[in-house]
Amino acid sequence: MDDKTPITYSNAGVDVEIEAKASRIMYEASRQTYKNRKGKVGNVVQLFDDFSGLKVFPLGGLPYGSVGSIGFDGAGTKTEVSCRIKRFNTIAFDLVAMLTDDAVIRGGEPALIGSVLDIKSLGKDERYLPVVRELARGYVAAANEANVTIFNGEIAQMGALISGYGEFPFNWGGACLWFGKRRRLISGKEVKPGQRVVVFHEPGFRCNGLSLVRKTYEEKYGPEWHQNRYSSQSGFDITLGDAVMRPSTIYTRLMIYLHGGFKGKQRCKIYGAAHITGGGIPEKLGRMLRPSGHGVHLTNLFIPGDCVLHCQKVGYISDYEAYKTWNMGQGMAVVVAPKDVETVIAYAKMFNVRAQDAGEIKDEPGIHIDSANGEQLGY
Repeated sequence: MDDKTPITYSNAGVDVEIEAKASRIMYEASRQTYKNRKGKVGNVVQLFDDFSGLKVFPLGGLPYGSVGSIGFDGAGTKTEVSCRIKRFNTIAFDLVAMLTDDAVIRGGEPALIGSVLDIKSLGKDERYLPVVRELARGYVAAANEANVTIFNGEIAQMGALISGYGEFPFNWGGACLWFGKRRRLISGKEVKPGQRVVVFHEPGFRCNGLSLVRKTYEEKYGPEWHQNRYSSQSGFDITLGDAVMRPSTIYTRLMIYLHGGFKGKQRCKIYGAAHITGGGIPEKLGRMLRPSGHGVHLTNLFIPGDCVLHCQKVGYISDYEAYKTWNMGQGMAVVVAPKDVETVIAYAKMFNVRAQDAGEIKDEPGIHIDSANGEQLGY
C-alpha cells in the first residue's frame, strides 16, 4: 500500500459486510429461543422484524413483591481451549451456566440473556462464518437447556486487543436478567445448625481455575498439551483438550423446579445455595454462610472427575489448593432441612443430575472438608 492509497475500515481489519452476516447468524439464533419465555415473564415482543430492530418485553401487570436483577459473567479462559481443539458448539453451555446458575441460587428465575462476543477479526472473506454458526448453535442449545431467551448476540472485532491460540481467538461475556418474588429470595440468613448440604454433581472443571489447568498441562506436556491422550479411570482414551472442554452442567431448570422461581410451585424450602465456580467450595460456601455466621462440615462430597484428578496429580497440586480453586466434583450446593434431603435427590434425578447428602451445617464458623484423598481440610 503506497502513501496515496486510501485507508479503509477493511484495511484496518474490520469488514462490515462480513460482520453484518455474522450478526444475522446470531440474530437468527436468538429468534429460535423466543419460545422459551412465551407466556412467562420475560416474553420477548419483536416490534420490527429485522436483526437490528427493536425488541422489548412487557412489564405491566407484575404482582406486588416482584423484583428483578441483572448478573454478569463470562466463559473465561475456557475459550482458549475451545480454540485449541476447534470445537465451538459447547462453549455457550459454559457461558449460560455461569449466567443463569448465578441467578437461581438467589431464588430468581432467569428470563433473558445477552452477550458480547469479542473476536480478533472475521477476516476479509467468509472463512470464519462457520465458526460463528457453531457458536450460535451452541448458544441456542444452552438457552433451551436453561429455558431462557437470547435477547441479543453482539459481535465486536477487536483486532490486536484480542490474542490467544489459533486463528480465531475470542472472549465471550454476557448478562442475565432475572425475576423473582422478594419473599422467596434466598439470602442465607435462615441457615441454621443441623440443616443438611446437598451437592449436585459436576464431572468437569466448569469455568473456574482454567488458568491453572492450562499452565499445569503446558508445563507437563508442552505447548500442544491438548493433543496429549490419557486413559481415564473410567476407561476412556481421550485427549486432554476434549476432557477439559467438557461443557458445564446447567442446573437452572432443576433449581427453579425446587424453589419455584418467579411464580411456580415451591417444592422444597431452600435456606441457602452456592454455585461452585471461582474460589471453589471455600469461597462460594463461605459467601453463602456469611449472613448466618455458621459453618459446615462436608464429609461426603462427590469424587472429582478424572481430568481434574489427573491435573492435580501431574501438577503436584495439594488438596488444600485444589478445593479452593476448582469445584472438585460439585457444581452447586443447597441447604435444606434433613427431612427434604431425599426429596431433593429424587427431584435431581428427574433432571439427570446426580445429587447426594454431603454434610451438615455447624454452629461454629469455618468450612471443614473431608477430601477425596481422605485429608481433613479447614478454611
